[in-house]
Amino acid sequence: MNNRRAPIYALLLGVAVLAAAPSFAQQPPTAAPAAPPAVQPPQTPVPWSSLSPEQQRLLSRFGSEWNTLPPARQQALAHGSQRWLGMSPADRTQAGERFSRWQSLPQDQRHALRERWQRFQALPPSQQAVVRENFRRFQQLPPERRQMLRQQWNRASPAERQQMVQHARERRMGGPAPHMQRPPPPPHH
Repeated sequence: MNNRRAPIYALLLGVAVLAAAPSFAQQPPTAAPAAPPAVQPPQTPVPWSSLSPEQQRLLSRFGSEWNTLPPARQQALAHGSQRWLGMSPADRTQAGERFSRWQSLPQDQRHALRERWQRFQALPPSQQAVVRENFRRFQQLPPERRQMLRQQWNRASPAERQQMVQHARERRMGGPAPHMQRPPPPPHH
């Protein structure tokens, strides 16, 4: 992959992976069919001349082919470059590291993460906010606790995972629902 593209991809994929994967990945798959995608109005092209000189420099690899890119791709690149340029050097380094981790994932894992991101994007804003808040709270846990929770999740069967999710919902709501049982304690290995 061209190293000049890496910052943009790092930004876009890093944000996607960080925002959705750890917490949304913990949601069990649902059997309900996904809602049909909303019809989006046609997107308008982004003229190359409308980009700042810094954006043009960052996106220079696309300069000669810019007018042949689909408008949605132009908008994504323009937005991503604008965000990248607004990042601190530390944020850029972190985004680059996330992109490197993304590139090192097997293709099937990247595919699964993309699907989770698309499911997250399809959620109503209120549910997206809940996922983000859960992720924020998870990130605030001590590293040992996060690791223990990940191990418990990875060892759990689908039914146990469903119980874990239900238990977490009950705790947020202030107690168990009368008809629900508490999940069994995780096995100690």
